[in-house]
Amino acid sequence: MASVTQSNVYAELGVRPVVNARGHNTFLGGSRLSPRVLVAMEEANRHFCSMAELQEKSGQAIAEILGCEAALVTPGAAAALALGTAACITGADGARIEQIPDLTGLKNAVLIQRRHRYKYDRCVTIVGPKLVEVGDTAGTSAEQLAAALGPLVANVLFPAHLDGVPGSVSLAEVVTLARRAGVPTLVDAAGQVYPLDRFTGWARTGADLVCFGAKYFGAPNSTGILCGRRDLVEAAAAQTFVSFETTPYRTFGRPLKVDRQEVIAVVVALREWMSMDHDARLRGYDQKVRVMAGYLEGLPRVSISVLPEYGPATRLRVELDSASSGKALGAVIEGLRTGDPSIWVSNDDRALLLSPATLSDGEEHVVGERLRRLLAG
Repeated sequence: MASVTQSNVYAELGVRPVVNARGHNTFLGGSRLSPRVLVAMEEANRHFCSMAELQEKSGQAIAEILGCEAALVTPGAAAALALGTAACITGADGARIEQIPDLTGLKNAVLIQRRHRYKYDRCVTIVGPKLVEVGDTAGTSAEQLAAALGPLVANVLFPAHLDGVPGSVSLAEVVTLARRAGVPTLVDAAGQVYPLDRFTGWARTGADLVCFGAKYFGAPNSTGILCGRRDLVEAAAAQTFVSFETTPYRTFGRPLKVDRQEVIAVVVALREWMSMDHDARLRGYDQKVRVMAGYLEGLPRVSISVLPEYGPATRLRVELDSASSGKALGAVIEGLRTGDPSIWVSNDDRALLLSPATLSDGEEHVVGERLRRLLAG
């Protein structure tokens, strides 16, 4: 039977290690760092440096990789949303930067389409603007969006994963309309890092700023990237902890700090991601999914689906029939979490959703064995 080794560093604190079959979730720690990234962080740890210089040079390296004008390492994609919004409000004007979050006399609205509302849209409001919904119960039309693009609008927030949602204006059209009105478009592309042409393609959409969560390509959970138009990225940099320490201005971004090891980790992880054999990575995911599925085959009242249906599998859906769902599903989730080791999975109303992306080799057997015992019992 497969097993998971107890971690002494967690055990000393009384914290239970988790077998993470949910994927790159922030609340489970986000990512697992590769040996190359760990070595780079250890090397960075040996020496201090000017954070201003590191911020500038790392941004240049990232921008070259992503094919955009400029980039900035941030403490996560959420911070990139806040810093990017602040940049759209104040530019690099020091007096305006110090005024945040009091937006008296400044641009004070961020537009979002009604069907694009999502949990993370709150991130842009921490610097002061109101989030203004555009549209009605039927959705949002291009005409409604164009009419809303007034002089007090700082930017349009566009969640990339909702592009194409019925009743919404596409990113391409949003960019066209917003640019015509002189309003930047800020894209939240947090996890949109694969395929690689999709990852690098956001900079070619015409969007003015794009945010990524660096955990999705193997950097620390606490890191992200803001990239796009040079003047806006530079304005965002002027809001950061580095600017607080090196200029006369009291920037709101002082709490949004990253350390030198993290910045180096983002650059190294990004280079590694861009040169990785992704076909091999996906074959590894597929193998883990099919191993877990194999443990569950033949169980009564259980349906398993390998997703996607065609190509390498990246998820396993385990659905209980209508007579077994609801309370029974909750009991299975609880059994996974409270067992030894603790196993965390995602779920919807009727099914468990398992991701192989954050499973170490061998943990697919741990998950499969435990699930079989719980579902067969």
